[in-house]
Amino acid sequence: MKQDSTRSIAYTVDCEDYVHVVKFNPFDSGDACSLIAYGGNNYVVVGTCRFQEEDAEVEGMQYKMLKTFHHGIRVDAIAWSPETRLDALPPQIRFCTAASDRKLRLFTSDLRDKNEFKTFDGHSDYINDLVFAPKEGQEVASVSDDHTCRVWDLEGNEKAHFVLRSPGMSVCWHPEEAFKLMVAEKNGTIRFYDLITQQAILSLECEQTPLMSADWCLKNTLKIGAVAGSDWLIWDITRSSYPQDKRPVHVDRARLFRWSRVNENLFATTGYPGKTTTQLLVHHLGHPQPILTGTAAVGSGLTWHRTLPLCAVGGDHKIFFWVTEM
Repeated sequence: MKQDSTRSIAYTVDCEDYVHVVKFNPFDSGDACSLIAYGGNNYVVVGTCRFQEEDAEVEGMQYKMLKTFHHGIRVDAIAWSPETRLDALPPQIRFCTAASDRKLRLFTSDLRDKNEFKTFDGHSDYINDLVFAPKEGQEVASVSDDHTCRVWDLEGNEKAHFVLRSPGMSVCWHPEEAFKLMVAEKNGTIRFYDLITQQAILSLECEQTPLMSADWCLKNTLKIGAVAGSDWLIWDITRSSYPQDKRPVHVDRARLFRWSRVNENLFATTGYPGKTTTQLLVHHLGHPQPILTGTAAVGSGLTWHRTLPLCAVGGDHKIFFWVTEM
């Protein structure tokens, strides 16, 4: 492995708008290409990607824009629905956004004439994260600065409502734990809720603030990761409610934490957008130092490819992609 982990950007896609958020579809859509969505000041753009790492016939990367959805307001978060299928006739694209007007918007399109959207009202402050139920996709959970986590049906009716003790920063719904919701709060507490009884069943503590982002490991349901202050923290929920491992990473403050979807020891963190650049760090639990350091001009958002050790960050009219080793 190279000592120098600073890695140039592998691929870049030019975008119509400043990219506030970028999200690979984490579900299998029945197509060889990966779906990716990005959100700007006015639009959500959905496209497909194919990389040479998965297909020898591709030179570098192929990106194809499928559709631009008018949003009319800045996009703050995007969640894909497992009901999105490219192999159906007609195809179905379904995703939900959170916007700066405290509303969720559910978009459904067949990429032709059928384009529907519904607005979900209820949060009284900024929405920080949202996620679809990973099996059937019939519900959406969201967390907000209004100190609540809410679960909605696809008509926008509130099905559950959890009162938090501080702003909700991240919400995760694991495909192998369909009746549990993980909610991370800014005060450093991560709680698991039982969706049947609507009770909190387990909590983890950072012992430091502010917790800005947390994630539930896809490949190992016992692993939770987060960033708080300038550190990353990892828990094994069978061992203790306190972190098993933690390390300072970003000089100013860490912003996002995302587990890779292909390896339970691989994760990425980003720092706060500084005056000019954002730092992306990719970490492997077997290595004391980050295995990849990337910088992007004023980056935002962080997302991993469903089947490759490849992650993307949004920037000024661009999406940047980095490839790492397993």
